[in-house]
Amino acid sequence: MDTKKEELYFVHNTPVPETPAPGQKPEPWQQTQMVGQRRARVDGYERVSGTAAYPSDVILPKMLYAAILRCPHPHATVKKVDTSAAVKMPGVHAVISGMTPATNPVWNYRTWEGHLKKSKLFDPHCRFEGDTVAAVAAETPYQAQDALRNIDVTYDVLPYVSDYRKALDTGTPNIHAEGNQVGQPQTQERGDVAQGFAEADVVLEETYYTACEIHTPLELHGCLANWDGDRLTVWESTQGVYAVQATIAEVLELPLSKVRVIGHYMGGGFGSKGDTSKYSIIAALLAQKTGRPVKLFLTREETYLATGNRPSSHMTLKAGVKKDGRLTAMEFTAIGASGAYPAGGTSLLDWLIKDLYTCPNVRTHTTDVYINAGPARPFRAPGHPQCAWALEQMMDALAEAIAMDPIKLRLQNIPDFSQARPGNPPYTTTGYKQCLEEGATQFGWQQLRKKYAANKKDGNWLRGVGVAGSSWFLGNGFGPATIILKLYADGSVNLNMGASDIGTGTKTIMAMVVAEELGIKPEAIQIEHADTGTTQFASVSGGSKTVPTEAPAVRDAAITVKRRLLEMAAEDLKSKPTDLSLKNGKVFIKNNPSKAMPITAVAKLKQHHVIVGVGNRGPRPTDKTVIPFAAQFCEVAVNAHTGEVQILRFLGAHDSGRVMNRLTYDNQVFGGITMGIGLATTEKRVLDHNHTGKMVNRSWHEYKLPTSMDVPADMQSVPIEIPDDVANTTGAKGLGEPVTIPTAAVVANAIYNATGIRVTETPVNAVQLSQLLAQHRKEG
Repeated sequence: MDTKKEELYFVHNTPVPETPAPGQKPEPWQQTQMVGQRRARVDGYERVSGTAAYPSDVILPKMLYAAILRCPHPHATVKKVDTSAAVKMPGVHAVISGMTPATNPVWNYRTWEGHLKKSKLFDPHCRFEGDTVAAVAAETPYQAQDALRNIDVTYDVLPYVSDYRKALDTGTPNIHAEGNQVGQPQTQERGDVAQGFAEADVVLEETYYTACEIHTPLELHGCLANWDGDRLTVWESTQGVYAVQATIAEVLELPLSKVRVIGHYMGGGFGSKGDTSKYSIIAALLAQKTGRPVKLFLTREETYLATGNRPSSHMTLKAGVKKDGRLTAMEFTAIGASGAYPAGGTSLLDWLIKDLYTCPNVRTHTTDVYINAGPARPFRAPGHPQCAWALEQMMDALAEAIAMDPIKLRLQNIPDFSQARPGNPPYTTTGYKQCLEEGATQFGWQQLRKKYAANKKDGNWLRGVGVAGSSWFLGNGFGPATIILKLYADGSVNLNMGASDIGTGTKTIMAMVVAEELGIKPEAIQIEHADTGTTQFASVSGGSKTVPTEAPAVRDAAITVKRRLLEMAAEDLKSKPTDLSLKNGKVFIKNNPSKAMPITAVAKLKQHHVIVGVGNRGPRPTDKTVIPFAAQFCEVAVNAHTGEVQILRFLGAHDSGRVMNRLTYDNQVFGGITMGIGLATTEKRVLDHNHTGKMVNRSWHEYKLPTSMDVPADMQSVPIEIPDDVANTTGAKGLGEPVTIPTAAVVANAIYNATGIRVTETPVNAVQLSQLLAQHRKEG
């Protein structure tokens, strides 16, 4: 089929939804030509060639470099800061500290639950190792670091608490005047838990632990600040330029209109760059003091101490089940550590207990505590991976106790409405059943279970398989979104949006949405984004919100442009706008595809030069809830003598609504699984509880991230594509969070299937497992 005939075929045979009237909700996509395909990133060349300018790459004339002096103790008060030697060092232009006039504004630590703790930019009471004490601006990074070493600080070292499990013990040092408990413990309950346990045929109880993880993204945290009169511009590695703008304006008492934040590229964040850090304010103050641009990027070691973490958790779960597989009751008690300031140490930690499985009687009780360590921050699906570590291991244990297949037990207890939200709203779509069933089929679950039930041994290796599931509480994004789209007379398009592309391919998906509606190639679309001076407001990119929040607004803007373009073309083609469609850069008459004209030939477009469309996110459903679901499967081999774990295969089946770009979809799945393997097998912040309270593994050499040697070559992504047209006009739900939630638990379940040993504490490494295997052999 030649190109012309192929073009006419697709125009004639592809269903074309009617272009809605202004204010009318568009029809859901049926068969799409662009959306859902495997498309390389529109900025792929820039990223791999090194031409993409990340904030850490930006250099301005006469730029200075800054560095921060941080408290070396987990708990201390600053009695004196002597900077007299540092200011005389070669290349030094400014030194600031809590003793410097007009450079120590109020700094607020706050959480989404409403906890607030006031501090200072340079607080004399340092409550964690790495808290800010002073800062230097110099001609080179080396001169700045040398100057730090010449600042003489007198500390009064105080007793510390680093073990969150002992934070509330009698006699433990208080971190804040009111003690070490963050607010009041949170208790939620439905039904009659005691009666539920009384009705159960089997009741099990277990305690689980997850270690603290560090985000440690590839690009370091930092920014570049420059003043132009009373206007401040900041280039920052951030997940949300408008969030940074708001915090800087608040702290420095500036109008929002005089703070511009730019963040076109970001080398990873995973939640740690969703909040604004002290370094942004310090860079701005030093730039103001010196009258020159100041660049301040942290060292790798600093990021381990002061830019957030996934808090460690201590969880006890008691669960009851009938012999037919019906859950009767669950009771969940947990402690999590915010760090030195309120930071959501138990945020969403109990969500899966309350919502993933049908259970009439549930009680959860969570307590957030302070410890002398860096404050936590949201980390890819806050609270959920920890909860899944407990819940999904318990589901397997219950299944074994009643001699039921673990998948069948889960299928027996799938709800079609939210049990955790007020009013129990129904789900818009529920794909958990399909995730389990289709995932099991493609993984070969039944065959492998039978195979390893008969013989697990392969020399010194024991083999097993596991399954785990999850949901993510936020599937439809949050916050408003406004998009401005311009179609120019030459057929090119400008897409203007405020959202940050945090490495997930946001720009590519938005270009595909425009291309779908306007019938053009994504390559014709130029994208402006993540700049408070030139783009529209957007909330932070995180929590799997970007596609379900921004994509509907992009489609809305594209439909507006399309409507106006078809009205213009109708005059040229002597037809009605409703009889026209767009494809391959041309306007066609639907019932006569041979009669067409290039977009660039539309007379009124050439006359007006540009068509502008403004799109908005639109309302979210209020009577239903939007939730993505996941089921993951893995196969492992465990060395019976050394405890080494080899993960042989992984499969992720995910219901995240419409697949917008199959290439970036699969990459999200594989990346999320890799991150979950880190929680399961390698990652742990180690604090010296007994002697110093300090972190002892603050480098990539000592803090073990999973590498290509730790993840399986055989990873499979199985989309369970159920477009959610109630959720939004693109039918997409969040993906980035669900793909990492069940991973650690499925590894633990596979290890149990292989060895008969239930590992309840992360990370599962060879040292821990070899000891458990030896104990298991001793006990027979």
